[in-house]
Amino acid sequence: MRITRTGIRATTRGTSRRGTTSPLLTAVALAAVLALTACGTGGDGDGGGRGGHGATASPSVTGAHNAQDVAFAQGMIPHHRQALEMAGLAADRAASARVRDLAARIEKAQDPEIRTLSGWLRAWGEDVPGSGTARHMGHTGMPGMMGGDDMAELEKASGAAFDTRFLTMMVDHHRGAVEMAAAERRKGAYRPATVLAGDIADAQSAEIAEMKGLLGTE
Repeated sequence: MRITRTGIRATTRGTSRRGTTSPLLTAVALAAVLALTACGTGGDGDGGGRGGHGATASPSVTGAHNAQDVAFAQGMIPHHRQALEMAGLAADRAASARVRDLAARIEKAQDPEIRTLSGWLRAWGEDVPGSGTARHMGHTGMPGMMGGDDMAELEKASGAAFDTRFLTMMVDHHRGAVEMAAAERRKGAYRPATVLAGDIADAQSAEIAEMKGLLGTE
């Protein structure tokens, strides 16, 4: 078939009367729709692909925390550090192998927890307590913290006397940690912190029972 200018005009008029669309017009219209869609959604699509603000705004994604979470981490770090200081004395001072074993387990559990708590504080833009803080917190009202005199007496002790003093002090120290953990579980907002608080409470409550048994006070 020969296509002439008149034929093309006739075909166009015929198409208009039948209410259909030529393939060329369909392609042009589709391209326009796609272009408009891309312009309207480009920002959100890019943000979603990069994990932008809209994708991370909910507390479940960001892991929202509150002042209680910060207080828990900043308090538990020096509390744990003092426990590690006490436990570190047992290796060459304790008479009982069971006391030395307990002290080693305390070190193994609490050192990683200090690193975890410190990491949270850094992520939140909060101060991480210095390594010397534990020595000066015995009279701050923090539950279970030993004063400088208590620590000095423990350092001087050895043998059975050390075992008794260590266990007595660590029972009080653990009770303080359990109290702090209970407050975090009640008031904290950061789920990993409340879970850790539960783990601390469970583990240290079990160790309290063990130490009371070693002391013969169970």
